[in-house]
Amino acid sequence: MASALNLPLKDRLAAALQRVVELRRSLASDAALTERWLAVKRFQSERLRRTYADLLAAPRYRAAAEFFLDELYGEKDFEQRDQEALRVAPKMARLLPERAVETMTLAVELDELSEILDARLARAIDALPLDDAGYERAYRLAGTLNERVRQIDMVVRIGRALDRLARMPLLAGMLHMMRGPAEAAGLAHLHHFLARGFDAFRAMQGAGDFLALVEQREMTLIRRLFQTD
Repeated sequence: MASALNLPLKDRLAAALQRVVELRRSLASDAALTERWLAVKRFQSERLRRTYADLLAAPRYRAAAEFFLDELYGEKDFEQRDQEALRVAPKMARLLPERAVETMTLAVELDELSEILDARLARAIDALPLDDAGYERAYRLAGTLNERVRQIDMVVRIGRALDRLARMPLLAGMLHMMRGPAEAAGLAHLHHFLARGFDAFRAMQGAGDFLALVEQREMTLIRRLFQTD
């Protein structure tokens, strides 16, 4: 990963996408593992909706919270988005602003790390259905504190990147004007990701408080889960 950070953005995005696509194909080849992997995703999605119920109910934060839960942390199937992006990564780098391509690259790299950790967690599950005790036990076996801190850091970095995009005065019109060309170029899912994130963060009018809450709550959770007697 460290060496990949030195690649041009379009190559870095393509490399991350290829790794994620291959990882998902590997998981899909094992039916029992896939069942546990999907159970992990459902469990985590339900936990996140409980943890952020107040943000989901707040008019200022609702759109950004739904974007995070659906597009970054949720149980959504990203295979079509990833296949699309892998096919057109060089074209996307020419059509979109560099900051937008960088944000998409960060999202795919987060997706890769999350899938690796979720797959490990799925392998560590004792039994289904998954309950709190089983999840917490598998969570500690499946990843290190440093990996989980990095995962949260990447979420916050993506939020900050979207916040910067939302402050670019001409980008709103550009993104919405690009919907038709993006669909024609095979970029519909990528365009949806960027446009939805941009609109959510622009409506919030400053993401500092939102991102601080996300970071604080997630860090509190992982420290509790990794705490030993």
